Amino acid sequence: MSVTRRPAFAPRPPAVDPGPAGPVYTPIRVVDIDLTRPYEFRPPAGPGPVRPAAPVLALVRLRGRPVGLVTAGGRPDGTPEDLWRSVAGTARRRFLLPRAGTPARGTSVVPPSISVIIATHNRPDMLRRCLDTLLRVEYQDFEVIVVDNAPADDTAERLVRDAYGDRVRYVLEPMAGLAHAHNRGLAAARGEIAAFTDDDTLVDPGWLAALAEGFAQDPGVGCVTGLIVPAELETAAQAALERHGGFAKGFAPRTWSLRHPPQDPLFPFTAGRFGSGTNMAFRTGTLRELGGFDPATGTGTPARGGDDLLAFFRVLTTGHTLAYQPGAIVWHRHRRTQDALDAQAFGYGAGLGAYLTGALARDPRMIPALLRRLPRGIRYAVAQTHRKAQADSARSRRLARLELRGLLYGPFGYLRSRRRNHAVRGPG
Repeated sequence: MSVTRRPAFAPRPPAVDPGPAGPVYTPIRVVDIDLTRPYEFRPPAGPGPVRPAAPVLALVRLRGRPVGLVTAGGRPDGTPEDLWRSVAGTARRRFLLPRAGTPARGTSVVPPSISVIIATHNRPDMLRRCLDTLLRVEYQDFEVIVVDNAPADDTAERLVRDAYGDRVRYVLEPMAGLAHAHNRGLAAARGEIAAFTDDDTLVDPGWLAALAEGFAQDPGVGCVTGLIVPAELETAAQAALERHGGFAKGFAPRTWSLRHPPQDPLFPFTAGRFGSGTNMAFRTGTLRELGGFDPATGTGTPARGGDDLLAFFRVLTTGHTLAYQPGAIVWHRHRRTQDALDAQAFGYGAGLGAYLTGALARDPRMIPALLRRLPRGIRYAVAQTHRKAQADSARSRRLARLELRGLLYGPFGYLRSRRRNHAVRGPG
């Protein structure tokens, strides 16, 4: 099993002025276009418009619905209008799109109330940008809860109080760890739906409406995940993450359940295919019935991650349906440096190992099912690592090795995290 997947976008950034230190990376501008709005470029989650210069990565929509990602280099003497035509033409050929789309279907169901929970840790500038986009969301009944996780000072608290007043609720969680923070937010949530994103994202205006649409399709849906696309590709490390796999899970809605399992022989253990904790929502009652997130998992703990994957797995194995809604979009600011990206890759692998360990620790009855899938899972993981090892990018090979090391570390990290939590709580 692997924490990465075939990328929806594989940027091949132009290189200029190669010297002793290697090629210089040319930043790629990330933009948002709709084929029904000719020559209009918008920034990620922004009110726009902008007039970008090439090269660009464009999220392409048709009447608001995302259909794919397109890169375009453009001509040195080209105009933004030329660039738009190039992107639109590529999108129509690649995605076999008609010249005009049909309006998105509405629903007569009363939209549920939503609690948006954002965990943050010592990143006030990122938090401010995230909150600014979130408060522009086109949805009526929602609240915003900021969970300040083991902060070094009161900067986030003062930001929320002074800049946002009663529009945002502030909650403190002194115990370090993303699962601890999410559980604190879950306890404070008043909405029927609990939606989660991170402070390093920009939220699309239609995010909450698309999540609500995912729950409206079936009362058995316990969790909805959404599309994650890059907010910027300004550094070589950010582009490397997209080449390596990125976060996007495709542009077609999907559902998973044990009642109608997919052909995937590793299902339901390949939880990384269902989505990411950067963009996920649950029925609040369902998540509370499951006990929330496993506090031995998540960023900020020795486990390094896995809290989202374990929650997805438990939603499915307790009989609920999980839905993927590509219309629920958040824009993620990838790690800007190679060192940060390396740490993130190791953390992804560790989170996968921790999730699998936690799943079996919580329900040992799943051990036979995992053992039956283990040979195929090992072959799949080895094949994925070998494929990346053959990649033409040294960064991709490095990230693949780090993920594998993290995967091997994950079970030990999970057990260390459980021991830490037990020591903090005490024997009682």
